Amino acid sequence: MAEITQSDGAWSFDGGSIRIVPGRDKSVHPARQALGELNVPLWALAGIAHEPGRRSGRLRLKLREGADPLLQVTGGKLPDAADPYQLAVEADRTGVAEYMVEEVRRALLLDQVPSGPCDRYLMPGPYVPLSATAGDATVTFDGERLRLEWNWKTEESKKSGGTRTIRLADLEAVEWLPAAGLENGYLRFRTAKAAAPAAPKYDPHAVVLYGFKKDPLMALVAAAVTARLPHPGAATAAAPAPSAEPADTAPAPGDQNPQSAHNRQNGQDGQGAASGSDGGDADHDALLRRLRELGDLHRSGVLTEEEFTAAKHAVLRRF
Repeated sequence: MAEITQSDGAWSFDGGSIRIVPGRDKSVHPARQALGELNVPLWALAGIAHEPGRRSGRLRLKLREGADPLLQVTGGKLPDAADPYQLAVEADRTGVAEYMVEEVRRALLLDQVPSGPCDRYLMPGPYVPLSATAGDATVTFDGERLRLEWNWKTEESKKSGGTRTIRLADLEAVEWLPAAGLENGYLRFRTAKAAAPAAPKYDPHAVVLYGFKKDPLMALVAAAVTARLPHPGAATAAAPAPSAEPADTAPAPGDQNPQSAHNRQNGQDGQGAASGSDGGDADHDALLRRLRELGDLHRSGVLTEEEFTAAKHAVLRRF
């Protein structure tokens, strides 16, 4: 178990997932507080890093493309303060942060988690019902319908149409763009029946965002809706792929993702099977298979903790 607690929040890693709990300090961004506790499965991770600083550092998770609807809809444009996958780390806790990085990276290696894109969301998205107020509207989503209620900042021509209700079944896409400089941002819900969208200021399916602190709350609404729309990688996943799990393969107890059992069974590495006959690639695959075998022996009790550690270090020195 690796864990670190700061005023910004707390992270803990049990070998299979990272539990993220936002801090209660008033400096913690409201979007992170509204999102609440997250449980990030190892299979959703592409990496982890600790970025040291003069006064404080930062732990940062990198998720696999398509693993999280929040990251999918925001496209990496969330401000750092609102990003749930970052944790401010005080200088005197650097050692603890680096230990967590080492433990997570070791687990990614031993479980041979691929870093490539996902064909389904591995994070559930924000809980519903969900309501957020920012820009020129309040948006409420109950899992099936969206309700857009306008406020005093709404353009009169848009407000004159009254409260707007949109069914999830009618949605084709969700767009979220933060304000930048003098340009306003927006949250737009695109439907199949709608005509070409007007500017967000006049579009009854859009919320104008002015660049205030609460704007990322609308990103949570966008993520909750996105999680319930078809995954962008689903079409690709429909075609047979070497990494697809056979229907008769059952996950091992404790697996965070059913694919883990299949990958261990077939000895796939985190980047997929090598396509060439290069000797370096073959050696790399052999080392990964050896690490997997050592992990299995340790879990089954054949190797003690000391024997497992010594053998693992001997293998890793060969990289």
